[in-house]
Amino acid sequence: MSTPENVAIIGAGLSGLTLALALHRQSIPCTIYEARSAPLDIGGAIMLSPNALRILDKLGVYQRIRPEGFEFDHLYFRSPDNELIDSFEFGHIRYGYHGLRIYRHFLIKELSEMVAQANIPVHYNKKFLHVISETASEVTWQFEDNTTAAAACLVGADGIHSRVRRYLYPDLEPRFTNAVGVTAAVPTSQLEAPGGYELPVTIMNPKHGAFVIAPQLKDGSEVLIGRQKHATQLGREGWDRLLNDKRWCIDFLRDGASDFPEIVQRAVSQISPAKINLWPFHVVPKLDRWSSDLCRVIILGDAAHAIPPTAGQGVNQAFEDVYTYSLILARKSRDMSLQQALTLWQQGRQARVDKVLELNGRIDRRRMPKQDGNDDSDVHDAFELEWLYSPDFDAMVDEWQQTHDRLS
Repeated sequence: MSTPENVAIIGAGLSGLTLALALHRQSIPCTIYEARSAPLDIGGAIMLSPNALRILDKLGVYQRIRPEGFEFDHLYFRSPDNELIDSFEFGHIRYGYHGLRIYRHFLIKELSEMVAQANIPVHYNKKFLHVISETASEVTWQFEDNTTAAAACLVGADGIHSRVRRYLYPDLEPRFTNAVGVTAAVPTSQLEAPGGYELPVTIMNPKHGAFVIAPQLKDGSEVLIGRQKHATQLGREGWDRLLNDKRWCIDFLRDGASDFPEIVQRAVSQISPAKINLWPFHVVPKLDRWSSDLCRVIILGDAAHAIPPTAGQGVNQAFEDVYTYSLILARKSRDMSLQQALTLWQQGRQARVDKVLELNGRIDRRRMPKQDGNDDSDVHDAFELEWLYSPDFDAMVDEWQQTHDRLS
């Protein structure tokens, strides 16, 4: 079966733009449709680990963004009295790359420029509404402005509240995890950190949970500070109201600061309301399928498997989705149907997502206050991360295909 003649991508965020570049690399034509009027120019910094950086390197993105990011190798964990008690490796040259913390809007800017240079069409002000019809060879859909479009495949790269996903799961809503994160950005100099104090760091407190400090900007001159809080679901309007309540956010970041080391107290001493962000953590239940019955509608990234940010793998796993999806389309054998290819892709990707969720669980037990009755016997076991940071994605997809060939 030949590759699709044209792939339509809903969403010009990180996943959608990267997917376009990955498909272009495989000589698969694509078009992007974005609800906003222009590329997204807001958003905090994200952490890119070696598995994602390897993909971005293959696509020619890495060398463009590396000079603007902050490189690091470890996330450190400290006790309430500021003693170093643990670390989590986020990157290392033995994996091929250091970890990279970079502002989301800068990465989108570079991806958008590369998409334009590749002459990949991007249509803004095109908000996807619903699928009109789907056949064995084509899908047609409608936008909110009442226009329609058609393509061989439609990919929903439109985030956790995906409209494309509603076609596959009309009644599904993302599940709120009863946790909310509040962050702010402050100058690193405000910390007055002693010499040799390693960042990024998570300072744990049995009463108040964890306080995170993570450098950003290429010279590390700014840090993100943040905390998590258990919360009840407020709905989108409720979260928007809370985000606009800057005083509540600042008070939350400062709550119990006297029970933390002085570096935390200094971190929260001056907080600009303009530098505050708040977001509720949602997850998508494990889905039986990421594609429609006729395989012409696909979801990926947060639309398919929103991952809590514990191990910093949300966007990194989305990059894995888009790159392997482009490969499975380009490399499937002539006797493999699109359905078989997508089934292999989802199975392979779900296995890695499941391992990330297991890793999240172990890290959570380090960050959150200890609960009576919880089994934390493995909480300080060493992490083995070669499987996560050093995969050969091309070989991985070849193995999926070879498995199919052996069984068919």
